[in-house]
Amino acid sequence: MWKQEGEAAMVRHKGFKRARLMKGSPTGSNRPEQDDKKTDARDPKLVIDEEGSIIGYVQESGPSAGKPGSSGTDGGYEAEIKMSDEERELKEDTNISQDFDRLKRQLEERVGLNKSFDVVFREMVFGGQKTGIFYYNGFAKDTVLTDILTRLSYAGESHREGEAGKHEKRRTRRDDAPETDAQKDERGGPEKLNVIELFDHALIPHIQVKKTRDLKEAVDNVMMGGTAFFFEGENEAVLVDAKNFPVRSTEEPDLERVVRGSRDGFVETLLTNVTLVRRRLRDPRLKLEITQVGNRTQTDVCIGYIQDICDMDLVESVRDKIKSVNVDGLPLAEKQLEEAIIGKGWNPYPMVRYSERPDVVAAHMLEGHMVVFVDTSPSVMILPTTFFHHVQHAEEYRQTPLVGSYLRWVRFMGIAASLFLLPLWFLIVTSPQLKPAGLDFIGPQETAKIPLILQFLIAELGIDLMRMAAVHTPTPLATAMGLVAAILIGDIAVKTGLFVNEVILYLAVAAVGTFATPSYELSLANRLARLVLLVSAAIFKVPGLVIASTLLIAMLAMQRSYNTPYLWPFLPFNGKAMYDIMVRRPFLSMRTRMSLTKTKDGTRQPQS
Repeated sequence: MWKQEGEAAMVRHKGFKRARLMKGSPTGSNRPEQDDKKTDARDPKLVIDEEGSIIGYVQESGPSAGKPGSSGTDGGYEAEIKMSDEERELKEDTNISQDFDRLKRQLEERVGLNKSFDVVFREMVFGGQKTGIFYYNGFAKDTVLTDILTRLSYAGESHREGEAGKHEKRRTRRDDAPETDAQKDERGGPEKLNVIELFDHALIPHIQVKKTRDLKEAVDNVMMGGTAFFFEGENEAVLVDAKNFPVRSTEEPDLERVVRGSRDGFVETLLTNVTLVRRRLRDPRLKLEITQVGNRTQTDVCIGYIQDICDMDLVESVRDKIKSVNVDGLPLAEKQLEEAIIGKGWNPYPMVRYSERPDVVAAHMLEGHMVVFVDTSPSVMILPTTFFHHVQHAEEYRQTPLVGSYLRWVRFMGIAASLFLLPLWFLIVTSPQLKPAGLDFIGPQETAKIPLILQFLIAELGIDLMRMAAVHTPTPLATAMGLVAAILIGDIAVKTGLFVNEVILYLAVAAVGTFATPSYELSLANRLARLVLLVSAAIFKVPGLVIASTLLIAMLAMQRSYNTPYLWPFLPFNGKAMYDIMVRRPFLSMRTRMSLTKTKDGTRQPQS
């Protein structure tokens, strides 16, 4: 209903409409007009334009104007943003209050208690002791907490006094001398146990329990899925690690499938991932250090290494890098952390290796590498790594040495074809004098309506478009999408004369080589490098391809990840290590670890 105040606002803000904030009351189509007038003077007013965008507030007149929480600049949304000195003091106070009213006000300002529906502070009484249970509803493991609450429900004054009597008897057996007043004061008197000691030592049946006097530590523990028990009159809390994260099963990762081998893979839960590695490496010197990154997300980050194998200078460097990361958060987990600690800029080639297989991670740790786990991500970073770490696959080690070497060479040829096949074919076709004898059949027999270089560029973009469409297409529609791409686009494009058959053939071979690259990140980088080589060959012919290839190798040779040459052992050359790259040797013949990782213990197997 429009009233005089609304009409005045329309005059002052010509062309704009006005909306009122309704404080939980039903829509007023059937309300009496006088009731609407009463609430109109109290409710804050917003000015919005015809498209619904908020322009600002309208200062209302009346007895409530200018008062906090009524209207104007002191009420509405701005009251949610402004913070009084008391609220700021409550938010910054890290001491656990003994008064529950103040404690709840602290939690309101710190974590949004009574505002966020999933933040719960449950007050109960056990044995005459008022207890507050603080947890996040979605993280609480109800079965464990139910057992704890069942145990606490038996806590009575008699139990407390009985525990105190046992404590007194144990003390008397240790020392028959009478207890002094100072000793009584030190243990809290003979009449009862301390509340925290009673609940921690006697009443909470759980293995992961600790005490704290820091409210921030308690809140952080609850944010990570735990539960905090507060006791009125006490400035200490008991933290119970009873969490229940939503988690999927440890399925085999899609990007690293093997014909034979383990079928478990990492998931989005950090504890599950480190347990999968710990299961394979039962070495007491396997160290797993955890920290938090992100001022708002407080994402758990864990670095893992074998202490007497891994280079501790590398561990210290990575640890310092992670601790120095000062960002709001890591919602994209390991990828954002990689960019923060590696700092490779616009270089498309990956400086770390990702793996979702626990056996691959364990094998690299035995080689002297260190790994970085990030909570909420199924991918684990392995570093340091080189170019040749990205072209090896677990399948090679699941077969016999000869078969594994053959598979490795086939993969190497596919990767080389994905990089150099198209530029070389383009040079031979556009420069017939370069065509070797006996290869006269190479080259298109018919011409197309589009130049060759444009055919390649359009087809490259089309393959990437189809790849992205395949990722985003639901599984029931994937077959239909493949038919559209293969028949309606590829076949028709050739028949209409837009493309020649050989362009599609060689581009398909290069695409297969790209898909055969074990590292997804490396395959994407090679695709960009192929485009650069192709354009260079089209513009500058042979000198362009030679110069572009040289610059590519030089760029990779200059890359270093934590003082590790990216093209090692090719540049700088190491004959023994290069042989291990080219040939998959038998397991028992690999007696030493690679020198790249600078391991403290370089012996893999004792000499026979």
